[in-house]
Amino acid sequence: MSDLFEYAVLRVVPRVERGEFLNAGVVLHCALRGFLDARVHLDPTRLSALDPGADHEAVLSHLEVARLVCEGGPGAGYVGLMPRSQRFGWLTAPRSAVVQPSPVHTGFSEDPEASLEHLLRVMVLPPG
Repeated sequence: MSDLFEYAVLRVVPRVERGEFLNAGVVLHCALRGFLDARVHLDPTRLSALDPGADHEAVLSHLEVARLVCEGGPGAGYVGLMPRSQRFGWLTAPRSAVVQPSPVHTGFSEDPEASLEHLLRVMVLPPG
């Protein structure tokens, strides 16, 4: 049986004032299955095309915060102690920062993990 899930694409906006971005991750939440997880992939060539001076490691560490928040627990700070649905809300709240979420979208899935991997391939990884 398929259950409703919500997801957002994590966008890297290396120069916020320009508004240019590249997709670098996906966060997926399926409340009925108790699932919240993120996948990230930062392409250094694409990042450098938007901002040749961008610090790849610093941006990647900001993206990795999403994975920590999804995992939950004290390692993610106060946010990590929130209930799963609130952590998803925190991750997808609009912000003006180097890592920004897309609007939240929905879908149905029997396997949220497989859907997350599919979204990473389709929305984030370079074509081909």
